[in-house]
Amino acid sequence: MENKKYRRGVITGIGVVTPIGNSLDLFWENLVSGNSGVGPVTKFDASAFPTRIAAEIKGFNPDKYVDKKQARRMDLSQQYAMHAAGEAIADAKLDLGSIDLRRAGVVIGSGIGGIETFEKQHTLIVQGQPLKLSPFFIPMMIADMAAGLVSIRFGLKGPNFATVSACASSSNAIADALMLIQRGAADVLLTGGAEASITMTGFAGFCASRALSTRNDEPQKASRPFDKDRDGFVMGEGAAILILEELSHARARGARIYAELLGMGMSADAYHITAPSPDGDGAARSMKAAIEDAGLTPDDIDYINSHGTATDLGDIAETMAVKTVFGERAYRIPVNSTKSIFGHMLGAAGAAELVATILQIGHGTIHPTINLENPDPQCDLDYVPNKARPADIKYALSNSFGFGGHNTTLAVGRLEDHA
Repeated sequence: MENKKYRRGVITGIGVVTPIGNSLDLFWENLVSGNSGVGPVTKFDASAFPTRIAAEIKGFNPDKYVDKKQARRMDLSQQYAMHAAGEAIADAKLDLGSIDLRRAGVVIGSGIGGIETFEKQHTLIVQGQPLKLSPFFIPMMIADMAAGLVSIRFGLKGPNFATVSACASSSNAIADALMLIQRGAADVLLTGGAEASITMTGFAGFCASRALSTRNDEPQKASRPFDKDRDGFVMGEGAAILILEELSHARARGARIYAELLGMGMSADAYHITAPSPDGDGAARSMKAAIEDAGLTPDDIDYINSHGTATDLGDIAETMAVKTVFGERAYRIPVNSTKSIFGHMLGAAGAAELVATILQIGHGTIHPTINLENPDPQCDLDYVPNKARPADIKYALSNSFGFGGHNTTLAVGRLEDHA
């Protein structure tokens, strides 16, 4: 009898909608060049807010996978997910007519779901027009519907659900997808995350919590992880969807394999609703669990994609966590922040950052942490400041930590190095 725990999951396709590009090639080009996706808010009038900048999606057109009538019945976050899913399927050269669709599923995370839809429909109620609400209000709003719509669009009949764990949502989705592959519940999973929370309500909420940078005059320099002058994160949006496929299934169809998803770790800070545990305990346990689950040791890890939001407490806690896990070797492991370039995609961040991690492994290049001009003395690791660097990466970690104390770490590596 097959030991299902050791069924292996590999990445065979990727699709993205991000503030630095809606194609994989453009995403990588801007990532490795350190070209910021942050600018003034254009989606609404932000003049009354202390923060007036964000990392918005640019030039997005849903028509490739969704017709105009369907688009009107979808929240923007769902449109992002649909586009990224379609691009991932195309990238994987996955012939849906030749696989068992009952064993192909969808797991997509979102921290907030259809907040733009909720905002618009609630406005009608406030205006005394409740009967004008869209009959699609509920399915456009609920967080699970991105997974549902992708399933319907592509006929995927396997496991289908959403994960919601704030900024760890899409990393949790990917972790769950790997467990489904390992235990034999599916052979193919479309997994990742989608978020479209740059709305007046979402923006106002984060402004009220004083979590956002107010460097409005220099938007491209506003996201400053690990820098002494950091003053909060920059809101982002978008989607990233990966095709996670059981290894023998991928090999049988001759698929190109980007990397192997080796393991995952999850923990809780059990400390505070928004602040991390000051000593980084939860983050450290998440990383340790991912390394152990992957069958690796701390000495095997060549690179870490940090959560790295540019918040005062978060950056220090994560730095401490890395030191706890790796000891003196922590100073020799490159650790960068993708959020320095395209802001914080919230529930979609983990998936987009795993994509960044996988591409860095494949290209043998670590993208820079931009805007790191005046390092915080308490953040004293190698953060690859301001310039990309060649690197031979065999095994890497990608960290995601969310409000509520949710911690998720994904371990990924080159397939040939874990045969």
